[in-house]
Amino acid sequence: MSPADPPNSTRAAVLVPFALVVLIWGSTWIVIRDQLHGGAVAVPASWSVSYRFLVAGLTLAAVAAWQRAPGTRALFAQPGFWRFAGLLGVFQFVLNFNFVYRAEEHITSGLVAVIFALLLVPNALFARIFLGQRLGRQLLIGSAIAMSGVALLFIKEARSDPGGPTESLIGIAFTLCAILSASTANVMQATKAATRYPMIPTLATAMLIGAAIDAGWAWFTTGAPVFDGRPGYVAGVLYLGIVASALAFTLYFRIIRTIGPAKAAYNGVIVPVIAMLLSTVFEGYRWTTLAAAGAGLAAVGLVVALSARRPAR
Repeated sequence: MSPADPPNSTRAAVLVPFALVVLIWGSTWIVIRDQLHGGAVAVPASWSVSYRFLVAGLTLAAVAAWQRAPGTRALFAQPGFWRFAGLLGVFQFVLNFNFVYRAEEHITSGLVAVIFALLLVPNALFARIFLGQRLGRQLLIGSAIAMSGVALLFIKEARSDPGGPTESLIGIAFTLCAILSASTANVMQATKAATRYPMIPTLATAMLIGAAIDAGWAWFTTGAPVFDGRPGYVAGVLYLGIVASALAFTLYFRIIRTIGPAKAAYNGVIVPVIAMLLSTVFEGYRWTTLAAAGAGLAAVGLVVALSARRPAR
């Protein structure tokens, strides 16, 4: 496809999974907060991350076995496969999520979701540096509009955060570390090396590697496994593992391979808006003029950016 062709992002094959990912990940912040603060049993964040990706990895491994895709067994003997899956597991399923869970110990889930919208920035820069993808004028204009909306949402959430400046700075620092880790994994999925490996068995391997490292880190830093047996926690682990990880990451990484990491990162611009809408229904979140204006600008920026042409290499 040449740069002059119609953008792939206008096709249902991209827009439908994009919308699903946004809706799914927009709901995860409430579930994560419940895991951190909702039960009588205090489960360390690293153990919750471990359970999530153990469930996700086993789910995708079962799907790969059921599909019986040709060449799956030979995949594990391919040069570079274990290194690629291992790095993907470390950046996406270890560093990223451990930083996110720790950020939510210091600031509200809404503020973490809003800050995470900045994923657009390193994704665009890394795509330009490592993939040679040029950023068109329309994408830059859409980014500027969306970031203006994110700034308004940030101001609103920062004002309402109860932790104070010190706690806020710690939480923001953890979130920025998560963003850089996630961006590295995003760009990895857009490389030519990634296309050599089938998506589902590769993701299953990366998630199981990530879960093992998460568990090792959790045991080293917090002690033996801790599990909350209440139905809400169990349901949260299953939802985050099967729906928000096994399904959503499969869809999201396919979107990255189609439209590039810069435009794919726009899911993070809309996710906090979805999180706030769900919070309105389940937590009594009250919209202000500032929040409404920020959400509106984020939506406009998304439309402008996703209507841009496919990034040229």
